[in-house]
Amino acid sequence: MTPETIIPLFTGADGSYLFARWERPIVPVVFGLAEETLPTLKGAIEAVVTLAGHKMAETDPELGANLMVFFIRDWSELTDTPNLDRLIPDLPALVARLTEQNATQYRFFRFEPHGPIRACFSFVRMDAALEKMPAGALCLQQAVQAVLLWSERAFADRAPLARTPEGHLVLHPDIAAIIAAAYDRVMPPVATDSAHAFRLAARVTQHPEAAPDAPIHPPEPEPDA
Repeated sequence: MTPETIIPLFTGADGSYLFARWERPIVPVVFGLAEETLPTLKGAIEAVVTLAGHKMAETDPELGANLMVFFIRDWSELTDTPNLDRLIPDLPALVARLTEQNATQYRFFRFEPHGPIRACFSFVRMDAALEKMPAGALCLQQAVQAVLLWSERAFADRAPLARTPEGHLVLHPDIAAIIAAAYDRVMPPVATDSAHAFRLAARVTQHPEAAPDAPIHPPEPEPDA
């Protein structure tokens, strides 16, 4: 990985560079997922958190849960969810925009006063394409996209997952290496200067042991979502 390939992953449409990671332990809660698939999502989050060298917990003392993942069939379901409008600003307008764009995913982050991620609300609208995706791979993708503040265009041209010669979807080694480097203790939890990408690239290059020896596979078995 080079700085030139890392910079776009954290550069927004307005051209500004913004990176953030979690400091507090991650406490996930899931809505709208079949009971038998819950261990798959939990396993995916645990795998990514372990890769990052970060921590999970049973509860957040202030928020209860700080990573909320919603699986829905239609964006209109969000306006019917009790108290969600207290967590997501301008929820009706957001639902209208996501419906018009025919979007399938949306993430909303809240931040600590000094900048790191405080909470993440992840919404997944299950369309025909996502329904065909193995549950393990879908859950792994959600975990990856919640562990860092990627730009909205980060995965427009490249997916966070890759397909092995055997046809399995796994976490792309380059993305895994960035996550591991981003959570290195010497790296800042927040950055607004693209020089940060040079430090990330250096961590991957100078400390290849920070990257996994092989791509992370989604947890097995993989029931349908």
